[in-house]
Amino acid sequence: MVTFTRRRLAAVALVATTALLGATACGGGDDEAAADGPVTLTVDVFGQFGYEELYKEYMASHPNVKIVERGTGSNLDEYSPKLTQWLAAGKGAGDIVAIEEGLLVEYKANPQNFVNLLDHGAADLKGNFLDWKWNQGLTADGKQLIGLGTDVGGMAMCYRKDLFAKAGLPTDREAVSKLWPTWTDYIKVGEQFKAKNTGASFLDAATNTFNTILLQTAGNTTGYSYYDTGNNLVVDSNPAVKQAYDTTMDIIDSGLSGKYGSWSEEWVSAFKQSKFATIACPAWMTGVIEGNAGPGAKGKWDIAQVPGNGGNWGGSFLAVPKQGRHQAEAIELAKFLTSAKGQIGAFKAKGPLPSSPQALADPAIVDSTNAYFSAAPVGKIFAEGAKSLKPVYMGPKNQAVRTEVENAVRTVELGKRSPEQGWTDAVENAKKAAAK
Repeated sequence: MVTFTRRRLAAVALVATTALLGATACGGGDDEAAADGPVTLTVDVFGQFGYEELYKEYMASHPNVKIVERGTGSNLDEYSPKLTQWLAAGKGAGDIVAIEEGLLVEYKANPQNFVNLLDHGAADLKGNFLDWKWNQGLTADGKQLIGLGTDVGGMAMCYRKDLFAKAGLPTDREAVSKLWPTWTDYIKVGEQFKAKNTGASFLDAATNTFNTILLQTAGNTTGYSYYDTGNNLVVDSNPAVKQAYDTTMDIIDSGLSGKYGSWSEEWVSAFKQSKFATIACPAWMTGVIEGNAGPGAKGKWDIAQVPGNGGNWGGSFLAVPKQGRHQAEAIELAKFLTSAKGQIGAFKAKGPLPSSPQALADPAIVDSTNAYFSAAPVGKIFAEGAKSLKPVYMGPKNQAVRTEVENAVRTVELGKRSPEQGWTDAVENAKKAAAK
């Protein structure tokens, strides 16, 4: 998911971040039990992976295992530096750690930090994952599998039916989808919405929309975003980046953004206070929206097609650090959580879309609806697209570069820079981040 920024920017930064950051001295199964005695497995995650019920099921069938999850709800920007520190120090990481797809290449540069899952029967599981998802978890030489895939992002557009009705716009999801076949059309609809003075902005934040457009455009053209497949920084030469930037500037210039910094306290409050009408919506975002908007907004949200059709934002992996004291047990738990059954369970709990073709074809996914989102057929909306996703390659400093580019978008959104100045800042600061 969890992806999330599943980057997957993953989920709400405010929820239990201290549970992750305050536990740097532990992890890796700190119990002093004998090898054949009770074992505590620590699982480090960010955002909402939807594993709570799966943990209970696993512990019920493995009475010698206790599972502790750290970092639930934490922001990827806070989670990732800690994980990097733990791996470098050789202690502190969980027995299982979640790695977001945008950071995977960076961690694969040091494969010695992780158990090679191919040495523990993982090769037999290849058919349980979409081909490209499986390949993402492999080192460049194909000799080591760093992690097993959890979810893929998929893309849609979540919207507030009540705010659309207030603006005199259609509310039926099929009718809404027809409003915006392109991002230009999306802007036109936004201008109509803005003219009705509903008291809400059309979208939450320009950065979320920018990332959606970039990954969609890159998937349909070059196949990469900030780095090409040779790991060369191409932020200023890949036309997909500039195209996404220019479209986002059009959105900002039209005054459609609420300017709520993604994952901030202000952003969370904006959900609760019905301050915006649309948000770019990968599958895992449905859980974020429900958690932030609360039970009072049930039935007010719905899901339509994303402008431009398709795309992918987010997706993660579970890896087993070599520093862990209970590697064999951790590997078995990681296999369970990433199995088709595990991915279906996570989807039911928090919405992250499976990367398993078996799970994607299962009636539990295909026929699933989401009551919170007006009984939207989330299985149909997300699952079919997932099978034809065009993955986007992300290079070694993808996260750091992305942060700088989105910071530049944010300065324009807040009126601190012109679009031209913002682009100059984006390119210059991205190059500095890549050089560190």
